[in-house]
Amino acid sequence: MFDVLPGASLVLPHRAGVLRFGMSEQESQWAVSTLADVRETWICQTGWAFTARYEGLELLAYGDHPGPPRRDVAAVHLCRYEAMPTGPSVVPMVLHDVDLFGYPAAEVLAALEPGPHLGVSLPPDQVPGSYLAEVRLSIVQSPSAV
Repeated sequence: MFDVLPGASLVLPHRAGVLRFGMSEQESQWAVSTLADVRETWICQTGWAFTARYEGLELLAYGDHPGPPRRDVAAVHLCRYEAMPTGPSVVPMVLHDVDLFGYPAAEVLAALEPGPHLGVSLPPDQVPGSYLAEVRLSIVQSPSAV
């Protein structure tokens, strides 16, 4: 199971480790590579990015956002391979004891009320009965850093 710690980290399945915001590119690739093959990719306005596929999910991590130079993890996206999933994911994606990919989107969004959850972005429920296809995690900056 992937376990989301909002604004801080993503605990990887099978004791593979933790992907923490603020880790370097090398540290983050190493953590994820204990779980799946890591492939470098490119995203506009980032210094680095990589993907990894695991049990029907694709993890995308990247760093070096525009602005002050950063060489650390700034965002992580977890997407399901299917654009419009119609059932639960094989691997749970958990936020506050709610499996984000395990139940229809309307149920997940209702269970997580009231939001927002710092650094966690969930797409709105678009099709009745559909399941979430993506979760985006981002670093939460303190007000003094903005």
